[in-house]
Order: sequence, then structure tokens, then C-alpha cells
Amino acid sequence: MLDPSIENTQVQSISRTFWRYTLPAIAAMLVNGLYQIVDGIFIGHYIGFEGLAAINMAWPVIYFMVGFGIMVGMGSGSLLSIQRGKGDTRAAATILTSCLVLMLALAAISTTILSVLSSFFLEAQGGAGTTLAMAQEYIGVFTWGAAITIIASALPLLIRNDESPNIATGLMVLGAFINIALDYLLIGVFELGLLGASIATISAQAVVCTLGLGYFCSRLSSINWSAKFNWFNASFAKQIVLLGSSSLFMYLYTSFVFALHNRLFTEYGTPLTVGAFAIVGYLMVLYYLVAEGVAEGMQPPVSYYYGAEQHENISKMLKLSVKVTLIAGTSWVLLLNAIPETMVGLFNNSDSELIATAIDGIKMHLFAMPLDGFIALSSVYFMATNQGVKALVIACGNMLIQLPFLMILPKFLGVDGVWMAMPLSNIALCLIVVPMVWLDVKSRGKRIRQPTMDTANTEALAS
Repeated sequence: MLDPSIENTQVQSISRTFWRYTLPAIAAMLVNGLYQIVDGIFIGHYIGFEGLAAINMAWPVIYFMVGFGIMVGMGSGSLLSIQRGKGDTRAAATILTSCLVLMLALAAISTTILSVLSSFFLEAQGGAGTTLAMAQEYIGVFTWGAAITIIASALPLLIRNDESPNIATGLMVLGAFINIALDYLLIGVFELGLLGASIATISAQAVVCTLGLGYFCSRLSSINWSAKFNWFNASFAKQIVLLGSSSLFMYLYTSFVFALHNRLFTEYGTPLTVGAFAIVGYLMVLYYLVAEGVAEGMQPPVSYYYGAEQHENISKMLKLSVKVTLIAGTSWVLLLNAIPETMVGLFNNSDSELIATAIDGIKMHLFAMPLDGFIALSSVYFMATNQGVKALVIACGNMLIQLPFLMILPKFLGVDGVWMAMPLSNIALCLIVVPMVWLDVKSRGKRIRQPTMDTANTEALAS
């Protein structure tokens, strides 16, 4: 048994390491989320429910590009941390250049897809008339700026895994402030509508790309460019895709499910219902960004512990992450139900019917929201411990389980069934995911190494 003083020191080191990575990651996710949330606030106040409905139909179409960036960023970031945990720093440059080549290839694919199929995707969601025209206007800018969106999504994750979480956060803060300022000018002053919102976002992302790439070329980065490296390594690329694929599927799942919700809300409700769903979605995203920040903050140390075979530390880090995720989700649900008018009023305070519909949506759509955060955390946990297949199973299961609820419930409950499909499916999926995580944690209890070595390495990572 550990000496009490040694055990206390180790617990403090785990906690210190957790917050050292998680706080910047949460801040970065919240700041990054401001891109779309600020767009929604300006659009809700200056354009109204039609603008909210249009951007809610546009986001699922372009969200997969963000997913490509997160996939490469999380996959290559996990690989960098695993190699560092093993004491191998020579592969870092090749991993970084390989992920850049991957992102450029994915950008070319994205541009091709959007050029050909963007209108089809919007019409499939029920887009028509003014809503369709505004959504097409918004997507047009991202079609030709795909590389910027993908690289800007990945670079902060890579910078954080390069042992610079504060720089990663600062970079995203700068991008968010640029986006807010441009939103005000282009939407509020020049009245460019959704076109102005898309120009503001892509411009802010371009700044993030430029400065992020500059970071890796500077002395601030730990990447050793003088060492021999290859511009592209197929084996590394395969590992990056496998490790990050669960993150991509989470984004594809989000895109598909949001698109399907838009379609069903149009079918069983009205464009105003879609606008209310957009507001509820923004409020949900605020928590989801915190949950994803916890997951992404957990990933670098867990990947390091995995490479160093510190199984006890992996379990402790996971338990702390789960606790923070569930507490944050429960608190946010209570707050939304305590002051719903205030929260909805952030996006529109003049349309009484829109406000009432959004409040009903909060009560029916978000009551199981903490479980959504746990599911996302579990997927990243398996990715961080080099169990890409399990992470992918969770991501795919999230979509496959929700589909029957979306197809069946509205037939009996109408528009209320659309609102309630997601929380009920999250409860069902957790009946599968919780045992998966518990069994994995239990198996690690049988592989604990010498505690003195764990303690020394944990303190080195935390310092």
C-alpha cells in the first residue's frame, strides 16, 4: 500500500495535471464556440427566425469540415503525446507534416463536395425560399475556404499537444474577438446578413491559421526541424486517421442529426420551430463545448500515461474528468430551467412565439444533456488510450441508436417527439457505454506498475 503522504502527493499531481490541461482546453472550446454562437446572436437580433433557421440548416452542411480538422488534430495530437510518453521525440516533425498533407487533401475533397451537393443538402433539410437563399449565401464562402476552416480547427489541438496549452487558448481567443468585431461590422453596420457572418468567420479562421503555422516555425515550438524527417509517412497518416476517426464521426453524427432534426421540425412544425431549435442548439453547444474541453484536456496526459504504461494514473484522470463533466452538465440544465426567458433572450427578445417555442424545447430536449457529455468523453478516452475501434463504435452507436427514436417518436408525439428523441437515445446509449468504460478501468487495475515510478513521472508531467 502507498504511504499516505506519497499517495496524497500523487493525487495532487493528477489534479494539478488535469486542471493544467483542461482549463485552457475548456477556455479554447468556449472561445471557439463563440464563432457560431456570436453569429447566432447577431442573426437572431438583426434578421430573426428565418436567419436562425437558415444558419441552422447551413451548419450541418459545413460542419463536416470542422470534423475533418478535429479528426486530424486529435489523431495527430494523440500520436504526438503517445510518442512523447515513450520517450521518442524524433517522429514529431514527420507527424506534423503528414497531418498537414492530410488536411490539404481533405480540404480539396470538401470543396468538391460542397460545390456539387450543397444545395441538395439544404433542400433535403426542408430549405426553401428565403431560408434556402440565405443558407446558400452562407455556405458559399466556406466552399472555397475549406482549407482555412480545416487547418484552423486542427492547429490549436496540435499546439496544445506541443506543450503550449496557453498559446493555443490565446490563439483561439484572438480569433473569436476578430469574429465578433467583424460580425458587428458586416451584419450590424453593413447589413450583409449571413454572407457577412460567413466572411467574418472565415477571416478570423485565416488569422488563426497564419499565426498557428507561424508558431510551429518558431522557437516556441518543441518540434526539431533540423532532424531528418519525411513530408508524408503513410503509417503515421493511417494512425492519425484511426485515432481521430471517432472525433470525425462525432461531428458527422452531429451534422446528420441536426440536419434530420431540421427536416423533421419543418415537417411536423414550421420554419419558426427550426429557428427555436437553433436557439436551443446554441444553448446546448455551450455545455457541449465545456464537455469537449474536458475531454480534449484529458487526452494529452492520458495519452502520455498510456505511452508510459501508468495505468493507475489513467484511471484517476478519467474519474476526475467524468465527475467534472457530469457536474457541469447538471448545473447547466438546472440554470436553463431556472431562467429560460433570460437564456433565450440572448438570441431574440422580441418574438414571443419564438421565445415560447424555444423554452418548451429546452425542457424536452436538454434534460439528459449531461449524458451527452459523458458519451463524448468516453469516445475521447478510448482514442487517447490507443483504442480507436472502441472510440469509433461509440461514435457510430450514437448515430445508430438515435435514428430509430427520431423515426418513431414523431409519428406518435408529433413535434414533441422530435424534441425528445435525442435525450431518450442518450439514456439508451449510456446503458452500453457505461459498462464499456467500467470494464476498461477495471482491467487497468490489474496492470498497475510500481507506484514510485508513477509518482515521479506524474510530477514531471505536472511541473
